[in-house]
Amino acid sequence: MSFTSITNKALAGDLPTDREIRAVMEAEEEQLPELLRAAHAVRTHHFGGTVSLCAIVNARSGRCSENCSFCAQSSHHRTQAPEYPLLAPEKIAQAARRAAAAGARRFGIVASGKFVGGSDFEGYVRAVRLVAEAGLLPDMSPGILTTEQIKSLKAAGLFGYHHNLETSATYFPQVCTTHEYEEDVQAVKTALECGLYVCSGGIFGIGESWDDRVEMALLLRDLEVPSVPVNFLTPIPGTPLEHRPMMDPAEALRIVALYRFLLPDRAIRICGGRLAVFGEARKAELLGSGASGLMVGDYLTTKGGAVESDLREIREAGMEIEQL
Repeated sequence: MSFTSITNKALAGDLPTDREIRAVMEAEEEQLPELLRAAHAVRTHHFGGTVSLCAIVNARSGRCSENCSFCAQSSHHRTQAPEYPLLAPEKIAQAARRAAAAGARRFGIVASGKFVGGSDFEGYVRAVRLVAEAGLLPDMSPGILTTEQIKSLKAAGLFGYHHNLETSATYFPQVCTTHEYEEDVQAVKTALECGLYVCSGGIFGIGESWDDRVEMALLLRDLEVPSVPVNFLTPIPGTPLEHRPMMDPAEALRIVALYRFLLPDRAIRICGGRLAVFGEARKAELLGSGASGLMVGDYLTTKGGAVESDLREIREAGMEIEQL
């Protein structure tokens, strides 16, 4: 089957039909090059030849109250993930400066836990100011914020808010039972209403179906989330998903292409699990799959690849790093 029809609809901003979506889901190995070229054409139409780079710091690790089945930092699981309180703002700023030197333009302060309170909040305010002073766009992934907290952080220079939905509303009860899916949806809505650049996506390979993947994409489309991170499961010993197999790279590429067709003008950023799924030998394939951004450096509790390798692959693909 040709992917011309779904490409034309994406370029026009229209939703594909169920049949066209199914064709992407079920694309055979020999159809993959054509599928990826089609998704890349949509990506190029909206983002040209630039690649957006972002980086994060694990600013507060472990002892999270939530029981997300994939997460190494949950207090409900027995893992070897590090545990420490909020890093000093100056240490967060040092990580931001290293990320800036590597070519990142966005920097996320990521913290375990559902809510922010007490002295930690003042630490976040200070850290956001320092990241902005380092010449980066400061983002945060702190759990659920109140409107007043968002206003204070915006005044300090906060640009973006990261809060993943993780999967579909249908599948979410299989992933987490310590809070309701609607709490996450409302957190995204609140941040959007406050004028933040919201980054919200999910993790794939946790047992969800293709229908779940489509359901989440359509919700993100309806919410008008501008940036969608795509993570692939890295099974962590001690979590309920420790024995799940790694995702096949061809399936991961079809997911990225599908999200480009369903979310044609949104930033689609490849984040956790990129190296685990593709390895050094194949990770460059993602640059031609419909993705418009990469997370560089280390992830939360797992190592990332060498930034120099990512920069070389971007150059070899004839692309350039997005400048702010």
